[in-house]
Amino acid sequence: MSTNTLQFDTQHEDMIHDAQLDYYGKRLATCSSDGSIRIFEVSNQQQKFVEALKSHTGPVWQVSWAHPKFGGVLASCSYDGTVLIWKETGSRFAVIHKHDKHQASVNAIAWASHELGPVLLCGSSDGKISLVSFTETGTWEVQMIRSAHATGVNAVSWAPVIAANEPTNLKQFATGGCDNNVKIWAYSDETKTHDVVQTLSGHSDWVRDVAFAPNSGLPRTYLASCSQDKNVYIWTRDAQSESLDWKQQALEPFPDVVWRVSWSLSGNVLAVSCGDNRVTLWKENVKGEWECISEANESSQTA
Repeated sequence: MSTNTLQFDTQHEDMIHDAQLDYYGKRLATCSSDGSIRIFEVSNQQQKFVEALKSHTGPVWQVSWAHPKFGGVLASCSYDGTVLIWKETGSRFAVIHKHDKHQASVNAIAWASHELGPVLLCGSSDGKISLVSFTETGTWEVQMIRSAHATGVNAVSWAPVIAANEPTNLKQFATGGCDNNVKIWAYSDETKTHDVVQTLSGHSDWVRDVAFAPNSGLPRTYLASCSQDKNVYIWTRDAQSESLDWKQQALEPFPDVVWRVSWSLSGNVLAVSCGDNRVTLWKENVKGEWECISEANESSQTA
């Protein structure tokens, strides 16, 4: 399995923590411990530097593009405890909102599916999660959820809006924390907030990332989690089952800390980023077993 790889120097002055393409795959945002975000145009195996965004005062951990129906909007989260929401006006990006309600590093952010509106989910080392929404009145509204993970939140991920086993739109998301747990949250019309509906235990160290698979007519809902315990778990919930329980399946143990998991757009291939500088791709076979179908190391060699 071979792929075309574009390599270039981002000109960041420290470690890069995240790199995200926009909805159309035409623009790339990168962020770094140097406190900056850099925007690039990408096309035809070439890249062009657009702008450096430097409003954070600490390392920037993640960036996330909103759906294009909301314009050219980018969110970023930082060790400085803030989340910045940027919007492209003309040819430049400017901060249109600063979320500073957390008391510690904000480690993870994710925009909800566009059907739910412009809603940004945030997770912090203060143990809280928050939802930042742009309302119909043109104002920003923040909802704080305390004690999500008592010792800190490392990862957040929205569930597909139409899940395999649900007839209506879902307002569900998953979080991973320093308490070694993955939690599933669902919106309650009674409390007007998100409540924990399931706690998935199994990891023996900090959960570093969680990721729901996009649902493309799949017969079940898939959620991947990875941890400092060097394991990746695939959690599934069947469409025909009335039970709320999730089934757990482990991939083959990894040689180092597993930092990130990410699904393909079709939702059937999982990319796993490990501390040994290798990225592996995994796919479920007809027997329901997960197999490694490709591997890439730091020098971009594929097998």
